[in-house]
Amino acid sequence: MATSFTTLSLFLCTLCAITNSDGFYLPGLAPVNYCKAEEASDTCKAEIKLYVNRLNTEESVIPYEYNHFDFCTDDTDQSPAENLGQVVFGERIRPSPYKIEFLKPEICSTTCTKTYKGGDEASEKKLKLLKKGMALNYQHHWIVDNMPVTWCFMLENSRQYCSTGFPMGCFVKETRSQPDTCIIDPAYNKPKTYYLFNHVDLTITYHSGVKEEWGSGFKENGGRIISVKVEPRSINHTMHPPNCGSKAPLEIPFDDLPKGKTLDVIYSYSVTFMENHTIKWSSRWDYILESMPQTNIQWFSILNSLVIVLFLSGMVAMIMLRTLHKDIARYNQIESGEDAQEEFGWKLVHGDVFRPPRKGMLLSVLLGSGIQVFFMTLITLAFACLGFLSPANRGALMTCAMVLYVCLGTPAGYVSARVYKSFGGEKWKSNVLLTSMLSPGVVFSLFFVMNLIFWINGSSAAVPFSTLVALLALWFGVSVPLTFVGAYFGFRKRPLEHPVRTNQIPRQIPEQSFYTQAIPGVVMGGVLPFGCIFIQLFFLLNSLWSSQVYYMFGFLFLVFLILVITCSETTILLCYFHLCAEDYHWWWRSFLTSGFTAFYLLVYCIHYFATKLNIEDMTSTFLYFGYTLIMVFLFFLLTGSIGFFACFWFVRKIYSVVKVD
Repeated sequence: MATSFTTLSLFLCTLCAITNSDGFYLPGLAPVNYCKAEEASDTCKAEIKLYVNRLNTEESVIPYEYNHFDFCTDDTDQSPAENLGQVVFGERIRPSPYKIEFLKPEICSTTCTKTYKGGDEASEKKLKLLKKGMALNYQHHWIVDNMPVTWCFMLENSRQYCSTGFPMGCFVKETRSQPDTCIIDPAYNKPKTYYLFNHVDLTITYHSGVKEEWGSGFKENGGRIISVKVEPRSINHTMHPPNCGSKAPLEIPFDDLPKGKTLDVIYSYSVTFMENHTIKWSSRWDYILESMPQTNIQWFSILNSLVIVLFLSGMVAMIMLRTLHKDIARYNQIESGEDAQEEFGWKLVHGDVFRPPRKGMLLSVLLGSGIQVFFMTLITLAFACLGFLSPANRGALMTCAMVLYVCLGTPAGYVSARVYKSFGGEKWKSNVLLTSMLSPGVVFSLFFVMNLIFWINGSSAAVPFSTLVALLALWFGVSVPLTFVGAYFGFRKRPLEHPVRTNQIPRQIPEQSFYTQAIPGVVMGGVLPFGCIFIQLFFLLNSLWSSQVYYMFGFLFLVFLILVITCSETTILLCYFHLCAEDYHWWWRSFLTSGFTAFYLLVYCIHYFATKLNIEDMTSTFLYFGYTLIMVFLFFLLTGSIGFFACFWFVRKIYSVVKVD
């Protein structure tokens, strides 16, 4: 049971690291001090900049830039620089027209007025876009002091939930079969009517610098922002100046405006400041993260996975310490040739177990790419656990993963070359080219098609042409040469020496029972690894498609380690059973056994699409499954490679300790 104790120790050590760290998800960014305008200096700022990001929805995969809709805009070009990850993920952060000064309350300030005229084609097009956005429940995503502006509301179980987005408006259908956004106010009740949220109440909570060392220069006249909350409202401003106390909502009819009739939409906002001494700047993300009902389920997920790992570890330990030990002792006894011929089991296939597989070129290429994905995932999650890739550091996770993937071309080329050479392959040029082109080519081709669709739809997720050129430059200018370097060293090494010789004539494989046949074994092999990760998958998919903040990288890293152990042990178990049944075709089977976990991932993504998302249009459906295929393909490479190398180590180990004539 040594493996079980090792696994348990690993679990407890990682758990201690997670629980003892003071917010491992928190940003490593320097805090910004704010103060009144008369106190402003190099140490504190008076102006609070509010940035707007893309709008998205759970009812469509296509996000849009803020300027796509006819909202108030800021004409100054002061957009913050976006990193590669932000651009690829479609984030478009722009300055907003909302002017905020620290400790200067705003009461019903007007931002701008938009006028729509019936019969005017340009006006009707803009109004239809707004209606489409409200009907599909598109959400604003605003940023203040590198924090998301949150919309907090009570759930049915009396728990407060804080969303990082808030709706641009709502639409009351003719028959309200299920709750919609309009239930936030009883006044929004007229059927077939749009209610545009043209007013926002912003509440900025700050930690005062009175009793803090960092606030010695401004005392009570300054502080650090710890939260910004918004209350969106629909107000029909009929008076000048506008009255934000009005209860009459701004109603936009379902039908087009009559010819000649005008509709004035006045956008306004109010700002209030609240002082809070109990929450420190370093803990300001907590109220968002704690409102997400995840932690208890995460613990259940970890315990569920741990039970599976302990069970598998026990099985592997029993095979290694008891069955294999007895097998080896029996095989190594000095007996007559007749007795030896009566033996059965995995020793009988020693002359064929290292026979090179069919399609060895393709297998070696997939293994090289799988190792590339494995180390990319491992290093990215390690950085995320250490707090370098926090939610506040936008786009950092994707940027890190992409840069690592490009830079890890060397181990991909090396592994592919060594495995291919051990198969007796001689077409080294084809091997190197396929390793550097096949898997990245599949991913880039799918991504390019998705990007083309985003571009046609005018979405903010469409990656600019310059970024596509940069990605191609990274691929051909960095990744491909590094793959060639790795392959050069791999081919210079001597071929791997196997512990037993391979016979010239292949041994006939006896008829197999249903459970030891290839397809049932592969199908069963992916069940247990998937069982370890499926709960974590729910939160990851929520983060991707529902704009929820994912921050539990400690849990994710632990689940990744459990996945590695489970894939390895499942493949070793099934490989042992097949060898005992005298079936020596284990090369591809070991890769596909754990790689089949990706099929269950695909099934789960289909289930998530059908039950959790409200996507109905064909374009969004195509985009969803396009990105899902990229994720499933990379996961297939990852899990398949883990299973193959675990099985490769196991087979070499057992045949190196048995005496063979």
